[in-house]
Amino acid sequence: MGAGGSKSQRLEKALGASFPDTEHYFGLENFGNTCYCNSVLQALYYCMPMRERCIEHCAESDGADDDLLGCLCELFRTISSQKKKCGVFAPRRFVGKLRKENELFNNHQHQDAHEFLNYLLNEMAELLEKKQKKQDGEATGGEGGEEDETAAAKPYKPKTWIHSIFEGVLTSETRCLSCEAITTRDECFLDLSLEIEQNSSVSACMRNFSSNEALRGENKFYCDTCCSLQEAKKRIRVKRLPNVLALHLKRFKYIEQLQRFKKLSYRISFPLELKLTNTAECTTDPDRTYLLFAVVVHVGSGANHGHYIALVRSHQHWLLFDDDSVDLIEESSIHSCFGSAVETAGSTDTGYILFYQAMENGAEPGRPASPAGCRPCAQSATDAG
Repeated sequence: MGAGGSKSQRLEKALGASFPDTEHYFGLENFGNTCYCNSVLQALYYCMPMRERCIEHCAESDGADDDLLGCLCELFRTISSQKKKCGVFAPRRFVGKLRKENELFNNHQHQDAHEFLNYLLNEMAELLEKKQKKQDGEATGGEGGEEDETAAAKPYKPKTWIHSIFEGVLTSETRCLSCEAITTRDECFLDLSLEIEQNSSVSACMRNFSSNEALRGENKFYCDTCCSLQEAKKRIRVKRLPNVLALHLKRFKYIEQLQRFKKLSYRISFPLELKLTNTAECTTDPDRTYLLFAVVVHVGSGANHGHYIALVRSHQHWLLFDDDSVDLIEESSIHSCFGSAVETAGSTDTGYILFYQAMENGAEPGRPASPAGCRPCAQSATDAG
């Protein structure tokens, strides 16, 4: 407790008068290789729309929900209501529930932070949907409502508040090279996984994500217009932009010769402000700008060992959350997490999951905007590459 207390005092002293009145900076205790969990939880806690909705949900249910969603909401509410400004909190109830609900995380082995994020968001969304269906069923006497045939023409309405924060839509466009007919298919996402290349950037990764793919030979496309297999070109673009964009850099690649996963410590630059250029023609507000507010960093040289930390932006400050330790850092420190320009580099701190929040018109410079709907952006920027 003495060491934790001195760390807290050091952080408070470093922030001084600039310490936000309503903010709390708490590290999270590690229960045996739970850094993957702690780093993602810190990133989500400082995603303000996520924190606000979690606290609201906790108040609405009086903290009675004993599922994973209830445990997360209670964790966020407890941290936000602490009397101390800094300290260490043990997320014992949440980790216990996580291990009980999913066998993958029910051990003390090294886990993947992205797998945890993906599971957590989908599980919470599913729990919210079940709760909403139950409420709707009780309101209609147990009778399901008829499906609205005109629903596709109506404005987008998120299924849950998790969807309202993180959900975007990809559209796959396949052009038949024989008749030029275009077939489209939409797919929702809560986060995007990007292939990476050495000495590249997030913008370049996004462009490659949407580059044309030739469908020929055994991969020919069945064209409904031609009623036969034809050569085609396919590309994926972002049709609807999410309010919070979670990007996963695919740094672990399975190598057949080695029969194991290898970490790619490639240098991938990512900017503080990001504008997506791979949007579809029908995308609303395609020029909106995203502001970086959190980075989950993988520390180490391998896929099955290492450590996770989180870099978080809060009220104009950047902080490093390393389990129970919290330190103030310079914004320029983010550059050290781009990766290595040398492919043979060993242990490297590399950005693994990036969290961006959309900015809106009139937003305070350098501050994330409210996620309530799509609005025109104040500015646009892209990273080099």
